[in-house]
Amino acid sequence: MMIHVFFLLSLCFSDYGFLPVASLGINYGQVGSNLPPPDKVLDLLSSLKITKAKIYDTNPQILTTFANSNVELIVTVENQMLAVVMDPQQALQWVTTHIKPYFPATKITEISVGNEVFTDDDTLLIGYLVPAMVSIHGALVQLGLDKYIHVSTPNSLAILQESFPPSAGSFKSQVSATMSQYLQFLANTGSPFWINAYPYFAYKGAPNNVSLDYVLFNKNPGMVDPYTKLHYDNMLYAQVDAVVYAMFRLGYSGIEVRVSETGWPSKGDPDETGATPANAAVYNRNLLRRQMSNEGTPLRPNTKLEVYLFALFNEDMKPGPTSERNYGLFQPEGTIAYNVGLSALSTTSSTSSSSSSASIFLTSSADKVKS
Repeated sequence: MMIHVFFLLSLCFSDYGFLPVASLGINYGQVGSNLPPPDKVLDLLSSLKITKAKIYDTNPQILTTFANSNVELIVTVENQMLAVVMDPQQALQWVTTHIKPYFPATKITEISVGNEVFTDDDTLLIGYLVPAMVSIHGALVQLGLDKYIHVSTPNSLAILQESFPPSAGSFKSQVSATMSQYLQFLANTGSPFWINAYPYFAYKGAPNNVSLDYVLFNKNPGMVDPYTKLHYDNMLYAQVDAVVYAMFRLGYSGIEVRVSETGWPSKGDPDETGATPANAAVYNRNLLRRQMSNEGTPLRPNTKLEVYLFALFNEDMKPGPTSERNYGLFQPEGTIAYNVGLSALSTTSSTSSSSSSASIFLTSSADKVKS
């Protein structure tokens, strides 16, 4: 089955595919049973023509396998390690063990220190975050790697007190003190601010009040920010600009915002409105079109928005609602999760969940999207 899938991908993507979009990456989570081995994943990424990926650890098998490939990797210091790597000597030991043996053969471009630390249930982690980042960066400096590897952390959109309209964006007061220290670190090191942004959550929470077309990047009237008069035709860009305005309010204007995670689940529980294969296909397809156009947001139109799609695989061992296990383009064993329906570059943005005749179809016999 795996060979059949990769052969199908090579045929479908050889001339069209994702194309080498410099601002597009994908999240390669590993909380699944029967996942393909890293060498097969590397083949898959090559077939998809994706050259950027993020992993949530420093899995040595992945780091070794991805050596001498064209895939750039973001790796992660797990949350439970933050208290340890606050110590500069421990941070140096961590980088010496987990990064130095693999670099530069493996193109490690960034270290994510923790994941969604500001909104984690363990509130002690917030106090560990900036010292851990400083120590990890210091270790990179000591080893002469700081010019090649950035240090940052992905954040949940829940760090915002206000996000609508975008110009009202502000951080929650309980994180503002540490947030200022974090932003100063990013400004000093030239590192980006990463946000996990899911328009799906907004739609699921208020499907009668949030336009499905607006969250899916489909054609729609959009909204105009009453204060800036900027027009937004999709929620993702509005969410990103809300983060930019939140940074403005703390005195930081030059930090780039990138999207560390975004996606749409293909399956959910009965109360998870909108979690369907058709909507997932439309969201990902329209997002890809935007990426191929090298778009920026209305506030920063000349800065390409870097986005990492969530996710490469459905991760069937993740806890939580059904949607948590169904964000992937592929099932854990490598078969295709749903009809991606990628369209040719000349096709305009989809206006419905059905695919146009110009689409390249990727389907599995077990799960085919009906138009």
